[in-house]
Amino acid sequence: MSDVMTRVRVLVCEDDRNLGDEIAAGLRAAGFAVDLARDYADADLKIAVNDYDCLVIDRGLPDGDGLDLVRAHRESGERTPVLILTARDALADRLDGFAQGADDYVIKPFAMDELAARVGALCRRRELPAPTRTVVGDLIVDRPRRRVHRAGVLLTLTPKEFGVLELLAARAGTVVTRAELIECCWDEMAEPASNVVDVVVAQLRRKLGSPPLVETVRGAGFTIAQQP
Repeated sequence: MSDVMTRVRVLVCEDDRNLGDEIAAGLRAAGFAVDLARDYADADLKIAVNDYDCLVIDRGLPDGDGLDLVRAHRESGERTPVLILTARDALADRLDGFAQGADDYVIKPFAMDELAARVGALCRRRELPAPTRTVVGDLIVDRPRRRVHRAGVLLTLTPKEFGVLELLAARAGTVVTRAELIECCWDEMAEPASNVVDVVVAQLRRKLGSPPLVETVRGAGFTIAQQP
């Protein structure tokens, strides 16, 4: 996934259990944090309590039309980008989708790579202007290319490792708590009390090499010291 902010959280509302799981897995593999809803009511609740960067909404939900959900949130002032995912391929349906507030419209069946690319493009619409590169000492985090160099050496990081490092580097000199890392880099499937953050940080430390860059602040979280 290219040029996506650290906290890129997507809601997928799809009532077909197998397809919903497949979409969630595909988007997570592309580096997104994904919450999954199975019906209109569940999606409505999740949108009310979470801040999403993109909504992927099926139209034919068991308790309503996903497009009605989009319209209701647009009328309430919600501007989160929306991608309608549906088997309804008539021109009138697509035009109605855009008229009700959808930003993109994908017809089933679809290619997972294309869906991930379209979700990434919609997420970028929400981004505020930000530096494309973060430099902390000999560390360079290149957001658009999703590349990390340390002391001139290109490192190979997983999407999760990149997300954690990007957030720590952007906030160099301050402590980032485990809860903040969970919120920004994981989704609702992560358990805040688990050791998922510690595992990823340990992997990062190993790849970043010496001298150590990521410090643990006992009882608080992690930090990258601001370099002179």
